Amino acid sequence: MNKAKHVLGISGGKDSAALAIYLNDKYPQLNIEYYFCDTGKELDETYEILQRLESYLGKTIQKLIAEEAKNNPNDHPFDHFLKMYRGYLPSSAARWCTKKLKLEPFEKYVGNVPTISYVGIRGDENREGYISKKANIQSIFPFRKNIWSEDVVNKVLSSDNNSFLAETYTQYFKGNKLDKVTSVIFEAITPKYTQQKRFEDLLNAGVVEFNKVVFAFLKSTQYPLATEDIFPLIENDDVLVRDDIFNLLRKSGVGVPDYYEKKVYTVENKQGDYARSRSGCYFCFFQQKIEWIWLYEQHPDLFFKAVQYEDPAKGFTWNQHESLDDLIEPRRMEQIKSDHLLRKNKEKSFKSPYLLDILDDTESDGCAACFI
Repeated sequence: MNKAKHVLGISGGKDSAALAIYLNDKYPQLNIEYYFCDTGKELDETYEILQRLESYLGKTIQKLIAEEAKNNPNDHPFDHFLKMYRGYLPSSAARWCTKKLKLEPFEKYVGNVPTISYVGIRGDENREGYISKKANIQSIFPFRKNIWSEDVVNKVLSSDNNSFLAETYTQYFKGNKLDKVTSVIFEAITPKYTQQKRFEDLLNAGVVEFNKVVFAFLKSTQYPLATEDIFPLIENDDVLVRDDIFNLLRKSGVGVPDYYEKKVYTVENKQGDYARSRSGCYFCFFQQKIEWIWLYEQHPDLFFKAVQYEDPAKGFTWNQHESLDDLIEPRRMEQIKSDHLLRKNKEKSFKSPYLLDILDDTESDGCAACFI
């Protein structure tokens, strides 16, 4: 098996930018290639952060464009596929934009070479992110306590591997600690003691030791990491959360993408603030209503370009229940801002476990290939 290629996709968002800086500074021995899947519909701020990253990293970020779209130079890549889908706008139920403009160009770029793909999902996020179905692509999550993908963890913790796990742990633990880990390995899985709890117990016993055991297991598989003699990230037990990302970007001098910087708005004689919560196309259907208002007020030219894509008579709108023209009616805009301000103030006064109370201050699920 050939040595693995190491790649990191830059979306234009804060997390992937911070991950590029983090790996460049902490693991310079990794020869990482950087790529960006260009839809042609990104904010100018996205291209600006790419330029600043290239200067910092001293490497070119390769621009990937869908192969089919290259043959149609008169259209942006998104517009090419929109015509192919006969005007049917992408949605959470039909994410053809992610498939055609992000995932397929990435998988073509990788080809059949064993590939380690570094993903910037943070330690305070509870999601797995994009996992390729191609056997030659393996995802690693350096910002999380658990750097391994779910499929790898499930295979490692299969009951068939209990003896292997117990034997391998003898290289790293002795005495009472080894006894405790061994009891965890052979504990029967029940509704009260789940596989997830077993995994957490092993991870809590020692992140670095768990990583070493997983790496030893991978050597007997066809995963891309089996091609590596050493992998420095198995010694990593860092966990980076949202504040760490902003601090890292600012400290590096690369800076935070401008669309994350909050702008002040006024509603009912009260002041609130808003910003964009993610990277991705300016018309992304995952945007919250307040972000559409942000786009209308901060980038009106782009907002009205987004309007031109809609065809309400056919049901082709970016939002499920209203068109963008409806959304910017003065009374509707005031309602959106008022609701947003109310939720923000409620979130400041108490930490609610209910999603609706904190929605506007979180980053809701979306396509990891676009947003991290």
